[in-house]
Amino acid sequence: MANAVALLRTEALSVRFGGEVAVDGVSAAFYPGTLTAIVGPNGAGKTTFFNLISGQIRASAGEVWLKGERITRLSVPQRARRGLGRAFQLTNLFPGLSVFENVRLAVQAEARRDFRLLSLASEHRDLNARSADLLETVGLRARAGAPASALSHGDQRKLEVALLLAGRPDVFMFDEPTAGMSVDEVPPVLDLIAAIKRDREKAILLVEHKMDVIRALADRVIVLHQGRLVADGVPEAVMALAVVQEAYLGSTGSEG
Repeated sequence: MANAVALLRTEALSVRFGGEVAVDGVSAAFYPGTLTAIVGPNGAGKTTFFNLISGQIRASAGEVWLKGERITRLSVPQRARRGLGRAFQLTNLFPGLSVFENVRLAVQAEARRDFRLLSLASEHRDLNARSADLLETVGLRARAGAPASALSHGDQRKLEVALLLAGRPDVFMFDEPTAGMSVDEVPPVLDLIAAIKRDREKAILLVEHKMDVIRALADRVIVLHQGRLVADGVPEAVMALAVVQEAYLGSTGSEG
């Protein structure tokens, strides 16, 4: 990656909660065309690191840069408008709205238009068409009229991917996208992430515990342990390191 320009990077990123250091001076760069898996034992700081990047938590020290712009002090919506898209461990949907309405709101936000209460649908054909296309992409067009709350967990994750795609981000952040899914629900979501990965202009960050998912998708693995970055490299080499074997491979479950 010596000649590549990072889409996203952190410099000595840290956060303290009281006297505890949850993320401790993490510097990392994330490149277009690369899916980076972020792994580590429970409490290693993975989700906290994600929260610092996406703006849910304010850093105690260090910087976050996106496409060469320092975004450390920007809000979550400001970061999203600049090209940072994040999916959470728990789906972040409007459960009372239909599947189509959820996507249309995201498409509208990206287009920066407001629907007038009494406006004609014909005025918004382009937004409606893009919403339908996104539902087709994630395999939910047949469920467009269903309330989001009626979807299975796997389909809710697909809908969240559609919302991410609506924002046209340059960086996709997935926090344990297969958590809580049945065996049958996992492959379609992984296929969607793999499809995003084929866009060589995008960078993907993935927090994941499942080794088979990491082996299938990751170009690179970074390991956090006690808030510090302790390893960074190709999956085969990183997973063979003693520090990773000791700190990670015996752990299961999700991080708090």
